[in-house]
Parts: sequence; C-alpha cells; structure tokens
Amino acid sequence: MKKATARTTIVIVLLVVAVVGYYAYLANKSKESKAEASMTVVETTLSRDLTKDYPPTPKEVIKYYNEILRCLYNEDSTEEEVGALVVKMRELYDDDLLAVNELGTQHMLLQAEIDDWKKNGRRYISFNPASSTDVDTYEHNGYSCAKLTCGYAIMQDGRNYQLSLVYVLRKDANKHWKIFGWRDDTQTGPGTE
Repeated sequence: MKKATARTTIVIVLLVVAVVGYYAYLANKSKESKAEASMTVVETTLSRDLTKDYPPTPKEVIKYYNEILRCLYNEDSTEEEVGALVVKMRELYDDDLLAVNELGTQHMLLQAEIDDWKKNGRRYISFNPASSTDVDTYEHNGYSCAKLTCGYAIMQDGRNYQLSLVYVLRKDANKHWKIFGWRDDTQTGPGTE
C-alpha cells in the first residue's frame, strides 16, 4: 500500500510541476508577444538583420527600401532613429552609389528634405512596386541588373499626387540585389495629378 501511495504522490507532484511549468511558459510567451506587438513601425523596420535576412529579389529590396522611406517621411522618428534608418538604407545601396553619397552629407540632406515634407504636410499614402513579372532583368558590363517601376501616392493639402520612380538594381559579389540608382518617371500634363 505504501508503494502505491508513494507512486500516486510522485505522479501528482510531477503533474503539478508540469502544469505550473506550462503555465509559466505560456505567461512568458505572452509577454514576448506583447513586447513584439508594442514595437513601433520604426523599431520593427530597424530590427531586420540584413546580414542574415537580406531581401532575395529586386522587388523585395524595393519593398524594404520603401518601408524605410515610410518610416523616415511619415513617422515621428528621433534623431537617433533617423540616423539608424539612413544606415539601414545604405545597406541596400550598391557600392558605386555609396561612393557618391557620403554618410554625413546624405543624412543632413535627407533630414532637411524630411523637415520640408513635414512642414508642408506631405505624407506617403502608399507605394506600389511592380509585380515580379514586371521586373526587367538584363546583363550590363558583366553585371546582372534589374529595372522596376514603383508608384507612389502622396497626400498634400488634401490632394493625392502620383509619383513614379524607376529603380535600377545590380547584383553584388554576394549575389544580393543592391540599388544602383533611380530616376523620376512621373508623367506630367493634363489629368495626371
């Protein structure tokens, strides 16, 4: 009888420990989920580690680039966050583009542009990168290149404006698509606003 009572006691103790342990696990997981959910858009964008999670396609590079732009132009970022976003943006740039954009100068010019946007009440409403089938890939001077268009809707003074940029990307030695440059491809004229 003592053996049966001892076994029953041990089983009950193990079940209680398992239930308490499972409850603690769920409570901790809930706290982690709440911490992730409470991250700002800027913190979420900055949390991406491009050394481990680099966007695999030209379209994904432009999508992440636009997430950075949205944070810069639409969010109330601290000076530190703006600096970190500029650094993150530069991780997407081709070496040749980096060579003509010194970090300090780029940060200063970008901050002035952001201040002007906010002063004039401009906001990015949406961006629409080309579909994957609309990405034009080609070879140029021994490099794999890609070209795609991204449309933007911008709000100012209660009016929507459309902007269209054509991005050119180039594969680097690590086979990552990097932004080589862009140009404004917005059509102007009657009925284009």
